[in-house]
Amino acid sequence: MTPSHPPFADGFRVFPWWWEAAEPPDRETPLPEVAQVAIIGGGYAGLSAALTLCRLGHKPVVLDAERIGWGASSRNGGMVSGGLKVASGTLEKTYGKEEARRIALASAASFPFIEETIAREGIDCDYVRCGRYAGAWTRAHYEAMAQKVDWIAEVTGLPAEMIPKSRQRAYLGSDHYFGGMAAAATGSLHPGKYARGLAAAAERAGAALVDGVRVQRIVPEGSGFRITTDRGTLRADAVLVATNGYSLNSQGTASPWLARRLIPLNSYIIATEELPPETMDRLFPGRRMISDSKRVLNYFRPSPDGKRVLWGGRASFRKATPEQSAPVLHATMVECFPELRDTRITHAWTGFVAFTFDGLPHIGVQDGVHYAAGCQGSGVAMATWLGHNAALKIAGAANERFALDGLPFPTRPTYTGNPWFLPLVGGWYQLRDKLDRMAA
Repeated sequence: MTPSHPPFADGFRVFPWWWEAAEPPDRETPLPEVAQVAIIGGGYAGLSAALTLCRLGHKPVVLDAERIGWGASSRNGGMVSGGLKVASGTLEKTYGKEEARRIALASAASFPFIEETIAREGIDCDYVRCGRYAGAWTRAHYEAMAQKVDWIAEVTGLPAEMIPKSRQRAYLGSDHYFGGMAAAATGSLHPGKYARGLAAAAERAGAALVDGVRVQRIVPEGSGFRITTDRGTLRADAVLVATNGYSLNSQGTASPWLARRLIPLNSYIIATEELPPETMDRLFPGRRMISDSKRVLNYFRPSPDGKRVLWGGRASFRKATPEQSAPVLHATMVECFPELRDTRITHAWTGFVAFTFDGLPHIGVQDGVHYAAGCQGSGVAMATWLGHNAALKIAGAANERFALDGLPFPTRPTYTGNPWFLPLVGGWYQLRDKLDRMAA
């Protein structure tokens, strides 16, 4: 039954708001018998790889178990980050200063690359370089951000500055945070339109995009691979697996090695009913993308048309329906924006993001099969960039080693890709967030 009581609006839909304008289309492309390169996963990484391979003279085939762009690529928050998560990490402890810098710079390069891709391919996806404001959950978080702000500005090549709470209202219409960081290396787009546009660009360049093909096995055969699917068999000279948060499901996985190294996590999003322009101007001065420093973070933004609040977060670490998660997200939104207490939700949805045990994105080769995965919940630019670099590697066209290529890719003993531990870890993180806030 569809909810029809507060905080749900009449006509509430369990459906990505993005799909109202750009639902992934159905394709009737037949499954070919052979391909130069088979790309498993029709999201940003797979489509970007296909586009680059076509530009290099190859003929890739992209396979998706659902519709091309159906997964996180048309469900995410549409925040285009310039590798800020990687740039702000503690890489030096693991890799040393020089290699840490190479990794951070390689990650930050995802931002200009996606901007160039959108411009070059003429993708109409409401893209704006708007910047980001990251709210500090505690005073200690603010001080920790301040230790990183110069490094982020240096690595991204764009301004970043600390904003004390006394100036916060110029960046966010709330007093909920203890100030925060404003970073210019962030944009916003309509993810559904971007997924469609990237798919169209790949098709124009010569890629074949095939919907509704679930890959069951990838087996070496001669100098290539035999790919068994629920719609027949395909032989390919090379294979790229770009399934990310959808690498393992109830029907298993075609790449158990990769699934063991990825932690799929549900991210939940709601869309509010349309709000008056003056309200949106007050809540989002400058129309920036917003996130916070909590362990169980929130991320939120104005819709591209400037009429709604789109609010996302980890509403549950157990399996929860959008109907169950929506009131939780609504309550969290009201904590930040009390004036939205009576604002209702028109849409709620969820999708999988993929984390790694070392907090880094990865490309590489295992048993001859290429992979690109692990965007840490910030995959719009990063997945596009990983796919491009994986394609360069497949084609033998890379001028130098990509810093995220071939890094140690850890897993844990007995882990198979099913993150049974998430409710325990998530509950601990939620408790830590509460205790930190109380101490602040």
